[in-house]
Amino acid sequence: MAAISTHSTLFQRLKPPCDDLSFSRKLGFCTASPNIHVGKPKKLSVVFANAADGQHKAPSEITLSTSDPAPPTPRQKVRRHTISVFVGDESGMINRIAGVFARRGYNIESLAVGLNKDKALFTIVVSGTEAVLQNVMEQLQKLVNVLKVEDISKEPQVERELMLIKIDSDPKFRAEVMWLVDIFRAKIVDISDHSLTIEVTGDPGKMVAVQRNLSKFGIREIARTGKIALRREKIGESAPFWRFSAATYPDLEEVMPIDTVSRKTLRSHNGYDDATVGGDVYPVETADEAPVSQVLDAHWGVLTDDDTSGLRSHTLSLLVNDSPGVLNLVTAVFARRGYNIQSLAVGHAEVEGLSRITTVVPGTDESISKLVQQLHKLVDLHEVRDLTHLPFAERELMLIKVAVNAAVRRTILDIASIFRAKAVDVSDHTITLELTGDLHKMVALQRLLEPYGICEVARTGRVALARESGVDSNYLRGYAFPL
Repeated sequence: MAAISTHSTLFQRLKPPCDDLSFSRKLGFCTASPNIHVGKPKKLSVVFANAADGQHKAPSEITLSTSDPAPPTPRQKVRRHTISVFVGDESGMINRIAGVFARRGYNIESLAVGLNKDKALFTIVVSGTEAVLQNVMEQLQKLVNVLKVEDISKEPQVERELMLIKIDSDPKFRAEVMWLVDIFRAKIVDISDHSLTIEVTGDPGKMVAVQRNLSKFGIREIARTGKIALRREKIGESAPFWRFSAATYPDLEEVMPIDTVSRKTLRSHNGYDDATVGGDVYPVETADEAPVSQVLDAHWGVLTDDDTSGLRSHTLSLLVNDSPGVLNLVTAVFARRGYNIQSLAVGHAEVEGLSRITTVVPGTDESISKLVQQLHKLVDLHEVRDLTHLPFAERELMLIKVAVNAAVRRTILDIASIFRAKAVDVSDHTITLELTGDLHKMVALQRLLEPYGICEVARTGRVALARESGVDSNYLRGYAFPL
């Protein structure tokens, strides 16, 4: 009989599943177990018999030695990250930041652009692993005029989101709708014969709960901002804004003397003093035409009907596919044609798989009409509407952190109650307020709080839905009703 070979083809011919590792050629069956563990060295004893004379050959041993496989590397979990990007206001910045995520196949779940005078704060929510997101943050840091990039997901934070939701409201179900509105501490911003528009703020979990409870009545439209977040302030000298608060209120210096710090040096440290002109967020006025604000001026660059050049701020609502790279495609249309963006908010729409982008763009009626025609050519865009000439409900959301001491804390809270703002975080030297409203309300509160010292601001862009009632509240402000 031919010599036994240890070639791999020999083992491929040993097919039948058996409980023993002895094979008999004469009997034509075997009892070898199929569960051969290759992690440890194995010995295979193979006995062959001569079918002619029935004499057995001496058993030949075949040893199969294999090394233990390397232990599998633990897979990193995909989790939701909140990335804060502080940038200088420069034309095309929104498109460049969206392009970093688009080129790497990331789908931005929500995006909010905070409005500062010559700076912008992006709050971006995206899902991914720690290692890959770290690489994306490094790429963002390489962009020109990007001042700071942080992942604040693992830190204690105040997170808020704003949603306008329009539902069908049959008169017989209106009592139940109002009951749900009261439970979720929402507000009615528009009412007609067969619809209600509701404003609600809270964390993303609350948004999901509201949408699920109101879905049984029939949801017509949803406009959501991206999530904005500010760190919860620590207590004591280790807090980031302790030195700023101590410089604002000298009585805090008794705990930690401050000799050299000033508001100007703190603003330079945070990048507030770098002047840039002609960016995405504030493209109209220059620093010489308006007083310079310490931290921000919400009214900067906003156009009104009194502008003699015909320019005005147009509010556009776009319904797009929720897929990677769509935001980059949309903002590229604005960038290529030289349009600047005053406000941008991206969030999930009423239909699964779709997102709604609400943006404010300055321009004339004719130029915006041409821009809308260019947007219609995008494959991933389902609908675009210019709400400027329609009665519409608009809202913005702001988180603002103010420096305080024991004496002035009551005053700050009294001002907040007048504007129906809520205190969402408090420390021994700061208070963080949450405010929802239109642009003019934001401007008024910020200007009142500036003398006390504003530490941080995070703002969403404007979200808007057309009013089914047809009532334009902007025009009602000019009327004096007799008593």
